[in-house]
Amino acid sequence: MFDNVRADVATTLDEIREAGLFKPERVIGSPQSAAVTVTAGGRPGEVLNFCANNYLGLADHPEVLAAAKDALDRWGYGMASVRFICGTQDVHKELEDRLSAFLGQEDTILYSSCFDANGGVFETLLDDRDAVISDALNHASIIDGIRLSKARRHRYANRDLADLEKQLQDTQDARRRLIVTDGVFSMDGYVAPLREICDLADRYDAMVMVDDSHAVGFVGPGGRGTPELHGVMDRVDIITGTLGKALGGASGGYVAARREIVALLRQRSRPYLFSNSLAPVIAAASLKVLDLVEESNELRERLAANTALFRTKMTEAGFEILPGDHPIAPVMIGDAAKAGRLAELLLERGVYVIGFSYPVVPHGQARIRVQLSAAHSTEDVERAVAAFVDARAALEG
Repeated sequence: MFDNVRADVATTLDEIREAGLFKPERVIGSPQSAAVTVTAGGRPGEVLNFCANNYLGLADHPEVLAAAKDALDRWGYGMASVRFICGTQDVHKELEDRLSAFLGQEDTILYSSCFDANGGVFETLLDDRDAVISDALNHASIIDGIRLSKARRHRYANRDLADLEKQLQDTQDARRRLIVTDGVFSMDGYVAPLREICDLADRYDAMVMVDDSHAVGFVGPGGRGTPELHGVMDRVDIITGTLGKALGGASGGYVAARREIVALLRQRSRPYLFSNSLAPVIAAASLKVLDLVEESNELRERLAANTALFRTKMTEAGFEILPGDHPIAPVMIGDAAKAGRLAELLLERGVYVIGFSYPVVPHGQARIRVQLSAAHSTEDVERAVAAFVDARAALEG
């Protein structure tokens, strides 16, 4: 059968390449860190990495690695089962308790990924009597999760409170209403106005859900994310997030929420019921990550300093950076092919970044999404800025 399809698929791939939208994968032969070794898909050798979600630099932190190695001996490699059969260990429950306390929620449930977490919430909580109201720029996992539910689907323009209020007014006949937003929008680095969102939720009797994947660990005074930043930790009903970014960079996700919501997810959430348990080594290492996050502000302060330095130097050099103070610092290019070529020129100059274009971002808004890390030194940041300047000159030619 595929022989009849092969030519059409090949044509589609050719069209993607011709439009400058093809996304090659570079192969790394070293641990994730401020510098990585590229072995395929680009100039071989060591390069500075400015495109990872390794915000706190914990992906190769020695204490995290030691905790992981100890966990292999104590807990084994994997559970070979789902949680409700024989896939729950003490370390899973301990991590859920720690995350609940850290995020200020009543309970937490672990998933294989945050994509699964977002995929398991809406279908469980909402049906055709309900309405979900979603920010237009929410992550793909939220969009896909909403599609799995029978709830009425409404969108409001990105961070547009007037539009959100209109959607709330238009859905007052619903049994339940759930407002859902990213805490930080991953392509822009913009932060959702959670205090105002919670105010509207209170006024119209709606629940609030936040995917805080690009915030937990380093946003807010204690690194507890955008609800802490905006002083609404007790007003957000559901928080989803990942262990695969600032919190160690491995994999795994979670839903931290009201006690009854988590209890229902354990009974009805399909990605939880039908997916293997989170590997115990990840759970144990994540506990060590939480220790490091709670014990000191040093990594958060270093990340903030690196972010401010990069944004300032790049603006002084004449680049367009979307405003903000998040370590996601999008360098706006516009043309997709040009963004891809600039990323190639930067790799030749020892800086690993990626050009983002449609369908990841809208047409005409291609960019290079630079991501700062606490693992970067001041010299690393200055070298990256110099590489951007040199690559731009080469591109303009």
